[in-house]
Amino acid sequence: MTILSFLFFIVALLYSMVGFGGGSSYNALLILFDVDYQIYPGIALLCNLIVVTGGCWLFIKRGFLSARLLLPFIITSIPMAHLAGRLTIDKTIFLTTLGIALFISGLVMIFNKRLQERLITPEKNPHLWSWGLPIGACLGSLAGLIGIGGGIFLSPILYFLGWGTAKQIAATASGFIFVNSLAGISGQYIKLQEVPSGLNQITEFWPVFIAVLIGGQIGSRLSSTRLSPELIQQLTAVLVLYVSLRIAWILIPS
Repeated sequence: MTILSFLFFIVALLYSMVGFGGGSSYNALLILFDVDYQIYPGIALLCNLIVVTGGCWLFIKRGFLSARLLLPFIITSIPMAHLAGRLTIDKTIFLTTLGIALFISGLVMIFNKRLQERLITPEKNPHLWSWGLPIGACLGSLAGLIGIGGGIFLSPILYFLGWGTAKQIAATASGFIFVNSLAGISGQYIKLQEVPSGLNQITEFWPVFIAVLIGGQIGSRLSSTRLSPELIQQLTAVLVLYVSLRIAWILIPS
């Protein structure tokens, strides 16, 4: 548990610097340490929530979080994250979904280059609601089901569409992760009550929750770092892609 807690601390520290919670990497680490797959989402979502809370507060305090930009995405993501979190699925289906999501996350982190900002303010965006509602529903479902907050997908989408500055997009992704993690946890709590010792298993991981709390608080307050966000993204992508390929290997019939 000591090694896992240290690794969770590092993930929380690095991800919080760029406004993410680290759900994809928490899942990757839990797989590497052979944890029961049924409690992956609960642990990852709770860690997400702990990490992004401090970042969200700072973004709000500094005026970067736009309610107009965030609202269309979370209206549909919140109920879908809760409902998906309540689903009990077969291990093969769960691992397949998680593997695909991790693989896509890794590719996004590797190939996502910050696009030239074509700033479109929420007030002048005619497509915000028509696009935001379905995108929010899809990412919310993914968040509740496998414990990935969705910010890692939402961020490049917003960059591609030009919907905000870099700081506004980071703030929006952070807020999106916060509400999805909270909604997903509520669904996971209901589901884990039906899993033998499910809630007790999660409480046994209390050291990792303390670790991400410390790492997230430090990372969200660092104004500068020797490690660029791009380097952090690339290094994390290697781990995420490795685990996605390991899942594929596990799923291949022997």
